[in-house]
Amino acid sequence: MILEYLTSTRQQFVFYKEMGDKTFNQLEDEDLFWQYNDQSNSIAILVSHLSGNMISRWTDFLTTDGEKEWRKRDEEFEPVIKTRDELLTAWEKGWACLFDGFDTIDESNFDTKIYIRNEEHSIIKAVNRQLAHCAYHVGQIVYIAKMIKSDDWKSLSIPKGESSEFNEKKFSKGGHSGSLTNDLS
Repeated sequence: MILEYLTSTRQQFVFYKEMGDKTFNQLEDEDLFWQYNDQSNSIAILVSHLSGNMISRWTDFLTTDGEKEWRKRDEEFEPVIKTRDELLTAWEKGWACLFDGFDTIDESNFDTKIYIRNEEHSIIKAVNRQLAHCAYHVGQIVYIAKMIKSDDWKSLSIPKGESSEFNEKKFSKGGHSGSLTNDLS
């Protein structure tokens, strides 16, 4: 059961990273810095925050508090990222730290208690918390991109109005394939 949980959760993290990657590929450089208003976040700000969060949480994941003393969370919400290259570097650095830390979890340490902001977490609670956090902010990134691209947006899941065709194709394969896919609603 532990290995199934870890495999399934890792697949979900990969899925959300790929959603972000595919979103960035549809955008012009200036789109990454667009803000609806001064109180809203740009995609670059969301990437800065996600990266900072992942690096803090997953550095020495099993042995130190997930809220590192060196983290400057408030700065993550300032326009510190100025270019696409900086955005992609931060994005990849955050995800690399997450996957490196995540891949240290196994059956031998699965019962380890870890701390985030001095609050005890089981591995499951900490991982689920991170997965929800990533899904929340990647969803915001996709939503902002869809607003920017409007009619030029290329769906990352089942395109609007094509659910029946998609289901017909999936069900025509017969039986259960047993594969895990991430077809969004």
